[in-house]
Amino acid sequence: MKKLSVIRQLFIVALCCVSAPSNILFAQRPDEFQAKSPAAADLEMEVTDVEAYKPKPIDTMQGLAVIAFGSCNKLEFPQTIWSDVAANNPNLWIWLGDIIYADTTDLRALAAHYKRLKTNPEYKKLRSKAQVVGVYDDHDYGANDAGKGLPNKKGSKKCLMDFLDVPMSAPVRKREGAYNSYLFGKGNQRIKVIVLDTRYFRDSLIADPSKQRRYFPNTEGDMLGETQWKWLEHELQNSPAKLNILCTSIQVLADEHGHEKWGNFPNCRKRLLQLITKTKPDNLLILSGDRHMAEITKMDLQGLPYPLYDFTSSGLTHIRSGTSEPNKMRVGELILKKNFGVLKIYWENDRPVVTMQVRGVKNELYKEEVVRY
Repeated sequence: MKKLSVIRQLFIVALCCVSAPSNILFAQRPDEFQAKSPAAADLEMEVTDVEAYKPKPIDTMQGLAVIAFGSCNKLEFPQTIWSDVAANNPNLWIWLGDIIYADTTDLRALAAHYKRLKTNPEYKKLRSKAQVVGVYDDHDYGANDAGKGLPNKKGSKKCLMDFLDVPMSAPVRKREGAYNSYLFGKGNQRIKVIVLDTRYFRDSLIADPSKQRRYFPNTEGDMLGETQWKWLEHELQNSPAKLNILCTSIQVLADEHGHEKWGNFPNCRKRLLQLITKTKPDNLLILSGDRHMAEITKMDLQGLPYPLYDFTSSGLTHIRSGTSEPNKMRVGELILKKNFGVLKIYWENDRPVVTMQVRGVKNELYKEEVVRY
């Protein structure tokens, strides 16, 4: 048996040396951050098929006329909404978290969940039409409402990067956290997509002792960590884009509900809004997920020369219970149906006109809001 084990190791190493890098994924165990001998590390190498990881850099020279996005996709439910998303012919699909609902700290199981979605025939059709970017939320990060204390967060990030086909040479692979940005298009019609990581560096949530809501404000806590804050300021301050899209897995503007939100860290939320006002990027729009419903929230932020919108789409496979929720800044109605978000963008004299749409089963249009910046 020992001889067979040695032969197996030699075969794996040889195969890794001769195979193309695009066909290789190094699986990680839940205890990956414990010290290991080189021999033990060798035993963890596995070769998977190209569907598990096929590196492909994002083509940022492509202009964006249609962007689709969504969150909260349980694999145990039918994956039937992808043909409806694809019917809009999006140039880009943005994941805003809860991609697979793995809820596991076993990295092999997490990778297997991602592969199950990635090889789904309908999702593959969408991938053939649209480029894909995004970030995890708690249920694919590793545990419900988890933050920076998750022990396997480096592995969770790696599984996400592999799912998104991020090349090993990409800068995001080399830093802590999954935050990233992309500048699409040319000339005066460029669009920047900024993806934040609200899990990797986030401080602890505080349970509400009164039980009136789920969480109590953590006035000392942070969401992004100083390195990500500095990066974000640079991305906003130096953006040449005429439309900037800030993606965050949880809501920024809606602040009256008691669930996960930027408002659970009020000083952090204030810092973000002040940063937006200070840097004044051209025409910033926020996209968010998490809530198992859809809504558009609007804030007139003093010092910002345009209204700030937070467009929430959540519930690709399931929605929340209840019929109402307070939000004084909501534009129109709350959508409690399975949904995805669509941005349709055209230009008037190099100024973006953005049509925000909430769509759902059979591509039905539930809500539409047009913003002329």
